[in-house]
Amino acid sequence: MNDSQVQIQSLNLRSLETLAGTMVRELPSPLVIGLVGTLGAGKTTFVQALARAAGIDAVDVTSPTFTLLQTHRGAIVIHHLDAYRVADDEEFLQLGVDELFADDDAWTIIEWGDRVAEVLPANTLWIELVQGSDQDTRDVSFRSTGGTWGAAIQRIQAGLGAANQ
Repeated sequence: MNDSQVQIQSLNLRSLETLAGTMVRELPSPLVIGLVGTLGAGKTTFVQALARAAGIDAVDVTSPTFTLLQTHRGAIVIHHLDAYRVADDEEFLQLGVDELFADDDAWTIIEWGDRVAEVLPANTLWIELVQGSDQDTRDVSFRSTGGTWGAAIQRIQAGLGAANQ
C-alpha cells in the first residue's frame, strides 16, 4: 500500500487560511476528509477557512455537534458532519453518509472522523490538527492511504511554502 504523510508545523490563522485556499484549488471533488483533533484544536475553525476559500460565508459554518450534518454551497459543496456525539458506526451510517460520499460535486468533512474510521471510504484524506508551540498556532498532518492523495498533498505543501516566502 502506498501511504503518504506530510506534517506542516506552526501555522498561524493567516497560514491556515492560505492552506485552505490551496486545498480548495488543488483537491478535486468528490473528497472525504476525516478531521481529527482534540477539543479546541480548531477543527471547526479549519472548516470555516475551507468554506471561505470556497466562497461560502463562514458565519454560516458552525460546529455540527448537535445537528450532526450541515450542507453549504459555494464553489464546492461542503457536507460538514460531526461524529463526536454519534454512538457507533451504525448510527453514523443511518445519517445517509453513503449518499454524501457518492456526491460527485462535494467534499464531505467529518469532524472526529477517527470515531467512525471503520465506515469511511478507503480513500479518505485524514487531517489532524494539534495545538502548536503556542496557543495561536497549529500543526497540521495530512495522511492518505493507497496513494490517492499523495501528489495533491505534496502540491498543497509546496503551495503553502511558496505563499509564506
